[in-house]
Amino acid sequence: MSLSSLAPRGTDHVLVGLIGAGIGPSLSPALHEQEAAHLGLDYSYRRFDLDELHRDPDAVGDLVDEARRAGFRGLNITHPCKQLVIPHLDALSRAAGEIGAVNTVVFEPDGRTTGHNTDWSGFRNGMVAGLPGVERNAVVLLGAGGAGAAAAYALLALDAGVVHVVDVDADRADALAARFTPSPGATDHAADGVAESGAGRVVGHGVAELAGLLADADGLVHATPVGMAEHPGLPLDPALLRPGRWVAEIVYRPLETALLRAARAAGCRTLDGGAMAVHQAVAAMRLFTGAEPDADRMTRHLHDLIRAEAVR
Repeated sequence: MSLSSLAPRGTDHVLVGLIGAGIGPSLSPALHEQEAAHLGLDYSYRRFDLDELHRDPDAVGDLVDEARRAGFRGLNITHPCKQLVIPHLDALSRAAGEIGAVNTVVFEPDGRTTGHNTDWSGFRNGMVAGLPGVERNAVVLLGAGGAGAAAAYALLALDAGVVHVVDVDADRADALAARFTPSPGATDHAADGVAESGAGRVVGHGVAELAGLLADADGLVHATPVGMAEHPGLPLDPALLRPGRWVAEIVYRPLETALLRAARAAGCRTLDGGAMAVHQAVAAMRLFTGAEPDADRMTRHLHDLIRAEAVR
């Protein structure tokens, strides 16, 4: 399939897409297009599944170029291409550069490509809306992959005291912590409301330390695949969850994960993964169109889509 066959219908038509592997079940097209209809936009969202196209992840650069030449306004990028796409872009937003991952590409009017990361702001805005007023003096972040990196960046932007990154691969946790720790002598600064980390604010750990860290933490962010429909289960012993803490989930299919059920039973405040999913989509649509999507309306629509999916 050629992306050129999907050229925009006219100058007002906003054509965007998603590149990734195994994205056939993605809810992003319906979520974006439904909100665009409310906003009065002529808007189409297309999937470009690497599996269906029989293309390797390394082909992401070619697909980006094809989309640019075909008149796309922008692209969302998902697994396994969030890092692979970076060398093929003309510029990165500050957040995308610091996180080291891109999930949104915007084609500028002059033809240049700019990579953004809306996962981090999606998580931040979801937390602000869904867990207002919670303490963040010490936060445990379980999972040091791409979602974990975005969450760590968001927590720093929210002035978390210490973010304890825990992963089954302790080296990966240490590497994520090092990414957000300035070199000796570096000067901390903030721009656009995004605070850079100070030395020691992000610390890596192996899973053997999880119990001790949770005992003293204000909250837990879960950023591993455990709990997804295809990876059911709990990512930790529910006995480690204590009353008065908060738990934020990044998994959103299903919205009601085993972890969230256990957390509520333990007396914790909770935030489901739909908050991040919606708010990252809001930010991406804003970048693509300049319009201001309604996060509450998109949240209701996401919940409707997930409920409909569950009964099929």
